[in-house]
Amino acid sequence: EVLNSGLSGRGGAGFPTGRKWQFARNSPGGKKYIICNGDEGDPGAFMDRSVLEGDPHSVMEGMLIAGYAVGADEGYFYVRAEYPLAVARIKLAIAAARKQGLLGRNIMGTTFCFDVHIKEGAGAFVCGEETALMQSIEGQRGMPRLRPPYPAVSGLWGKPTNINNVETFANVPWIILNGAAAYAALGNEKSRGTKVFALAGKISRGGLVEVPMGITIDEVIHELGGGIKDGRQFKAVQMGGPSGGCIPASLGGTTIDFVSVNATGAIMGSGGMVVMDDTTCMVDIARFFLDFTQKESCGKCTFCRIGTKRMLEILNRITQGRGEPADIDLLLDLAEKIKTSSLCALGQTAPNPVLTTLKYFRDEYEAHIRDKRCPARACKALLRYEIIAEK
Repeated sequence: EVLNSGLSGRGGAGFPTGRKWQFARNSPGGKKYIICNGDEGDPGAFMDRSVLEGDPHSVMEGMLIAGYAVGADEGYFYVRAEYPLAVARIKLAIAAARKQGLLGRNIMGTTFCFDVHIKEGAGAFVCGEETALMQSIEGQRGMPRLRPPYPAVSGLWGKPTNINNVETFANVPWIILNGAAAYAALGNEKSRGTKVFALAGKISRGGLVEVPMGITIDEVIHELGGGIKDGRQFKAVQMGGPSGGCIPASLGGTTIDFVSVNATGAIMGSGGMVVMDDTTCMVDIARFFLDFTQKESCGKCTFCRIGTKRMLEILNRITQGRGEPADIDLLLDLAEKIKTSSLCALGQTAPNPVLTTLKYFRDEYEAHIRDKRCPARACKALLRYEIIAEK
């Protein structure tokens, strides 16, 4: 049912969930694990937090179904320590499930055995990457490791492991209850089902929205979000968190599905949507997100560790009025090297905010460098003050 439903991973990669489960099921080994990735570290994203605080049972039920499907008997909730209420609610849900005989040995009188544990993360953004997450559960430093072997073959403690995020698991019980066809009827031919987004930024009505795949960016922002705050002009939306990209208002008709969003240079990510108006400087936005990913780099890869630092230095110079004409080409060159030479998705996607703002808002970079002017009047170092004697 899960395979036929077309459910794709809601953590950002969009890999078919059913196929992922098949890999784990077909991997030889008596001991297998299920992990729920609740390490939601994107600024402005709070989808997983809402689900874990409001309905942890749906997520745990999805983990149980996954465990039954792949032959696993043990699972882990990996949750941010910054979500104490979510952790408390999960503990209550686990206790209630054990009391009802839905966790533990011989569940509901069958031979199926499955139990769940909680692991609280220490706040590292990179631990959202599945191999770094497993290192963290094992008590090691949260750093990504080479793949292959993939987790489905050799994951937690070297055993076959299936990892999905909170929203993915929460979808599974609905699919089993209503059938694959009912789920596949939602969305479009490129991406099935619904997706939860966290609307934030310069939006009139921020918050969580669940929409069918295939809806357009404009529909989400203007119809569900109530348009731009204070009646200002819609300029761009950042999708995919700090590793995503900035999509301009001119592409507001883009449908929200994995294929279409990726084609813009952004990524779906876990579901963060940061809306920007005409007072937002796109160079400064790129600098802001790169500053985040640069600080969160685990340091394992030279290109990610040093390359993002060099890119950030260039962006700092540009926003301070010290940019040079060669900086744009240097940014593009560094971005390409970092994307192709980094080990994990953090480094591979870290340049996305810079690349998309250069692609769609290159004129703003040129104004900062050539004219020493910020078109949005947001970069303080480039503001000019005049005294009007008459006033």
